[in-house]
Amino acid sequence: MPPNPAKLNPLQLRTLTLLQAIARIPGASSTTPEGDITITQFPHAHGDHFHLGDATVRAADATGLENENVWNALHRKGLIKCEWPNQIALTPEGTGYDTGIADQILHTGGGH
Repeated sequence: MPPNPAKLNPLQLRTLTLLQAIARIPGASSTTPEGDITITQFPHAHGDHFHLGDATVRAADATGLENENVWNALHRKGLIKCEWPNQIALTPEGTGYDTGIADQILHTGGGH
């Protein structure tokens, strides 16, 4: 695992990883003039998982997407801007942060 300079806990790392993945999905985000990426569409779970582009994610790995404390922690660390529960945007620092766990929670190629 790469260095974790912001000292994110596991839930914060998973949440940031998912926000980064959502930001790469066409139509799920928009870029602000300041360079932030506003998430405009969250995935909807069906059963115990949901899809992010070509990846499948366990719903258990996504609990931070709807957790005010996680949003606040990521905001304090400068990785997102947010107005709970209405708006969330990745800062350039959040977009570029290497969580080192994408391959562990974004499952591709398994078929569904």
